[in-house]
Amino acid sequence: MERFETSADLGTALDHLCELEPRFAPLIQAYGVPSLRRVPATLESLLNIVTEQFLSLSAGAAIWARVKARLGDVTPGSVLACCQDELLALGLSRAKAKCFHVVAASEIDFVSCHHVEAKDLRRQLLKLWGIGPWTADVFMLVALGHADAWPAGDVALQHGLRHFLALAERPGAKEMEAHSLPWRPYRAAAARLLWSHYRHLKGLPQAPSQN
Repeated sequence: MERFETSADLGTALDHLCELEPRFAPLIQAYGVPSLRRVPATLESLLNIVTEQFLSLSAGAAIWARVKARLGDVTPGSVLACCQDELLALGLSRAKAKCFHVVAASEIDFVSCHHVEAKDLRRQLLKLWGIGPWTADVFMLVALGHADAWPAGDVALQHGLRHFLALAERPGAKEMEAHSLPWRPYRAAAARLLWSHYRHLKGLPQAPSQN
């Protein structure tokens, strides 16, 4: 299984994950199969993820709402027609505003990116100024549904893993990568489940189910 297209796909991956790591089973019993929370593999989705970098969900959503209202249809043309100073006024940082223009001017083919090998697409994304591992990995997970995507730099995921494994400290990206290797190629399922665990720890409602 290379991608999760449906909740059934995710459920199957979780079954395999529990064979590799039985300690995940109680989390599934507690939270059920997590929401897929898939988004389209588009320029708009990638720029939305860029907007959310280093921000709370509420802050990122507020800024994106202003950006989306200004741009309308998010196309390379509409992004490049909005100067960086205007993007700054909408709430983006200068680095994110520059990244918006770099991504919009790039040769990433969002129509056919589903057919590109995961490692090759990730490499293409990381070549773009302002796109780091977290952004690339989250896009691979939520937009393309890659079964082994693992956003090791995600703070919520790090907190979830720390509690799950009873670690003394929140692991960094390198430690996250090391801890996750035995769960390949189902690390995206582990990420979904650990995000559910994090929401529980914070007293947040679970994301609504999505088929």
